[in-house]
Amino acid sequence: MNESSLRRALALALLVFAGAVAAQQAPQSLPAIRLNAGIHNITAQFARTPEQREIGLMFRPSMAANEGMLFAFESPKQQCFWMKNTLLPLAIAFVADDGSIVNIDSMKPQTLDGHCSTKPVRFVLEMNEGWFAKRGIKAGSRLRGEPFAN
Repeated sequence: MNESSLRRALALALLVFAGAVAAQQAPQSLPAIRLNAGIHNITAQFARTPEQREIGLMFRPSMAANEGMLFAFESPKQQCFWMKNTLLPLAIAFVADDGSIVNIDSMKPQTLDGHCSTKPVRFVLEMNEGWFAKRGIKAGSRLRGEPFAN
């Protein structure tokens, strides 16, 4: 390979790498499902795969009042979340298979603090900070919707 071809190959590789980095810094958009918390409707993007769960709500500059993200895992276990690269303050609810909320926590943007379920769960719902509290939703409250056995 001559020097000119090598430079072109290197330039192309750098462009591909730059595109991959830029794509990782963009919020993901996932198919949404509808959930209910009593009379309150939620439109939740549904993160089912390890890659979708890893990105979560990272890089999102804003989120509508009744929107969130539901994370589904393969089996119940203690789930722990952090806020690296997440720009929004969030409230997180750890949810049992029947839709009952096990515990809720508040999460500060761009921190590495761990927020964990107090019992094994398969589902985690992230909403804007204060969403659950403003609606009187707390541990023991129940979510309804397609993923929950209720």
